[in-house]
Amino acid sequence: MKYRAPNGALDFLNTNFSGSREDAQVLDVACGSGLLAKLMVALGFRFFVGVDGSKGMLEQAAKTGLYQDLRLALLGTEPLPAQPGLFDVVIIVGALDFGFAPVSVVRELCHAAKPGGYVCMARGDHTGLAASRYKKDLENELHLMENEGLWSPVGIKLMGWYMKEPPEVCERDESQYISGTVYLYKKAS
Repeated sequence: MKYRAPNGALDFLNTNFSGSREDAQVLDVACGSGLLAKLMVALGFRFFVGVDGSKGMLEQAAKTGLYQDLRLALLGTEPLPAQPGLFDVVIIVGALDFGFAPVSVVRELCHAAKPGGYVCMARGDHTGLAASRYKKDLENELHLMENEGLWSPVGIKLMGWYMKEPPEVCERDESQYISGTVYLYKKAS
């Protein structure tokens, strides 16, 4: 599999999640085709709301039949269309990077989680100055939110095989995988 990020994020979330999976409300941000929901169903989760910036991706997610609601929104340019304080799990995998979602989106993810809910975020450790700046800004924002008492860290997991590097980026070895990081937080009660 070329894209291992969803599995790594869900393994980490599943190990640390202490609520009822069958009753948990999940907000799948940047849900794409619905891959996360498919994987989460196998773990016992049943209730999903998906958000994505692409109509085409939302159409694919709808075909899974797993989402109770799907909403179109471009992260950072429109408010996250999610009821505040409702979700037991808010998850975003792959979209926290330069050119996709601004760092400010993490506050909206936290706002959507219910008190005591989990926010799981996974991103690839891409190379380049823009990606390095993004990661630094992201981690500064995560710590700032922690210092503000909005949430507390459950843990950080480093992934050695986050995703296969595209050939145009990694000319030396097409089988090269980039690493990634999974951040898991619990919203303050």
